[in-house]
Amino acid sequence: MMYEQQRIQQPMLKMDMRKNTERTSKTIEEKKLEILDLSGMSLESLPSPSLNLATICKLDLSNNNLQNIPESLTARLLNLMVLDVHSNQLRSLPNSIGCLSKLKVLNVSGNLIEYLPKTIENCRALEELNANFNKLSQLPDTIGFELINLKKLSVNSNKLLFLPRSTSHLTTLRVLDARLNCLSSLPQDLENLINLEILNVSQNFQYLDSLPYSIGLLLSLVELDISYNKIKSLPDSIGCLKKLRKLSVEGNPLASPPPLVVEQGLHAVKEYLCQKMNAGHESPTKKKSWVGKLVKYGTFNGQGSKNGGRERDQEREAFIMPEYRTIDGLASPRYFGMFSPRRLFSPRTYFNN
Repeated sequence: MMYEQQRIQQPMLKMDMRKNTERTSKTIEEKKLEILDLSGMSLESLPSPSLNLATICKLDLSNNNLQNIPESLTARLLNLMVLDVHSNQLRSLPNSIGCLSKLKVLNVSGNLIEYLPKTIENCRALEELNANFNKLSQLPDTIGFELINLKKLSVNSNKLLFLPRSTSHLTTLRVLDARLNCLSSLPQDLENLINLEILNVSQNFQYLDSLPYSIGLLLSLVELDISYNKIKSLPDSIGCLKKLRKLSVEGNPLASPPPLVVEQGLHAVKEYLCQKMNAGHESPTKKKSWVGKLVKYGTFNGQGSKNGGRERDQEREAFIMPEYRTIDGLASPRYFGMFSPRRLFSPRTYFNN
């Protein structure tokens, strides 16, 4: 028996040795990767690097005066995981950016970019895309079908007229920041964004006047900011967002819920919307369709406010007075003149559960 056990253990030892060898060689490869920091050097063009581009894992070209990035450069950055080119004069990105198969973080904020190349969809490892403060009027149509690992999408302070329908297929997305644009609507099918925790579509001003009913199917939503738009009525389905802790609605001509309810805080708003749903204020067809979906997704149980008293005892509401704040990224002097003070400094009112 002892002999048989030894015979069984020998192959396992060989496998373990092979694993250790692979792990060691992988560690050596990772140590060879370099970080290249050329930020804040007032560069107008890129110098020829002295090291092998394939060894660079992070490239920082931020705070320069670059007007373009050579196609040949990005094509050779085979192991690049972080590319930071914020605060330059870029009008476009090279098509070869699609070669960056290992890229996880891309920061192109504070440039003059009018469109993102379609090839960016090939960066399937991408987890964070920051394109704030550019001149984007649209995003690639199929971006949501391809960037399957994207967790944070920041496109605030652009000229976006709409978000592509494919955005609703970003199932790993946790943060979507699309404030300070020209959005007139949001994609109808938001229920696929099952991991979305923060949604900010504030300050689209006269353009955004309604929200899709599917917003009530965002199971993980914790923060929702729709302030400073033209929204007159909140969808009843918002009352079913169980995890919602912060709701910012100031600056809208809201009629439903009425101001008296809004002043009482988030719990009162959610209770009002649940009661409205139960009362059948929506058309019978729409109500039947959406209540069915809400029950299926586990956000609505049809009981309305029966447990309202119990919830109120368990959750103490806090009404925070408005504070004045600045929009992220405006610390740099180059942005001070981009927007009027009214646009940049706005009071925020959060309702906390």
